[in-house]
Amino acid sequence: MGNPHSENRSEQKVFGKAPLGRRSGRQSRRAALKVMLVFGTRPELIKMLPIIREAGEREDVELITVMTSQHTDLVRSLAKEWAIPVDYDLEVMKHAQSLNDVISRVVGRIDRVLEEERPDVVLVQGDTSSAFGSALAAWQRQIPVGHVEAGLRTASIDSPFPEEANRRLISRIASFHFAPTLSNKNALLAEKVPAQGVFLTGNTVVDSIRHVMGQRRPSKPVASLISSLKGRRIIVLTTHRRESFGSVMCDRLKVLRRYVEERPDISLVFPVHPNPQVKNLARAELSGSDQIHLVEPLDYPDFLHVLAASWVILSDSGGIQEEAPSLGKPLLILRDETERPEAVSCGIARLVGQSAQRLQEELLELDCPKSWATKVGEVENPFGRGNSAARILDILQKRQTVARAVELAAAGTVQ
Repeated sequence: MGNPHSENRSEQKVFGKAPLGRRSGRQSRRAALKVMLVFGTRPELIKMLPIIREAGEREDVELITVMTSQHTDLVRSLAKEWAIPVDYDLEVMKHAQSLNDVISRVVGRIDRVLEEERPDVVLVQGDTSSAFGSALAAWQRQIPVGHVEAGLRTASIDSPFPEEANRRLISRIASFHFAPTLSNKNALLAEKVPAQGVFLTGNTVVDSIRHVMGQRRPSKPVASLISSLKGRRIIVLTTHRRESFGSVMCDRLKVLRRYVEERPDISLVFPVHPNPQVKNLARAELSGSDQIHLVEPLDYPDFLHVLAASWVILSDSGGIQEEAPSLGKPLLILRDETERPEAVSCGIARLVGQSAQRLQEELLELDCPKSWATKVGEVENPFGRGNSAARILDILQKRQTVARAVELAAAGTVQ
């Protein structure tokens, strides 16, 4: 791969108790484009992986990776598994932290990195506190921000919370808006985002899914689980959002258990999120059934293989709304609103909301021989063709080339 790290290691910097671990030195020759790429959660890293891989193949791109560790075990284990070279770890995670705690530590700690590295552009992904804090810090240093997965919107700034506000705020300060779909692009233009900075690129998650499914087999435990359920209708459940906590999640799990146990040919696989509000309810409502498999969070390749083996997916996740059409699987979205209406409009998904009664009705409809779910294999993926990372870097390199030419001309270097 291009851009090999040198053997020299710079001095570790410590801000408070959290080391900003500069893992390796940089090239002695500055590349034409210096990109700082930030991620803090597993979904962010999954969607940034294609850009990391693509940048590594380009000799004229220098990549600096910054991990905020907004999520600790999940993102770190994935970075280690995929051998992602992490140049800085901000280590912002603390027990019982507030959203303001996260953002303030991200802004303060990444500001030191920005001062030292002075990248040409900072890439953030999606709508996390890490993405917003990093974008804000870069903007305040007048460093251009590139927003990967820009333009997703719901009708309310409070739903989902705080993600909807985060992505809207990033859109006000970013210079490059990489919109996955035409509706995302149109949403940005409707908000008067300058058209010259909005680009239709597709979603990098499609790049990741194609790479992972083509290169990785399931682990032995997951292959064994899938094999043991062969011939059964597998429901895969994921749920972790704040609006799902408490009675909403409890009522859903009761409906699901009853539905599964009334149908001997169905099994439920639930990779349980580590949040105690999810773990405790899952244990209370779903334990003790031979048809229900509560499993630890899966690594990404294993998770994709489980999704690929499913009959139907139930989730309140945003990312799964993109993964389901990429794998040709029907999806029931356990949310009131979605920022990915393409999944619904293309026929791959249905929006269930928070009502347990509505969930029961949708599950019963799936039993019909001519259910909508039987036609999802014919749906074209609305989220792209798997070349989004290359398009994003092409755009950045082209803009940087033009900007450098203008600088040289202004300085009288170019006649």
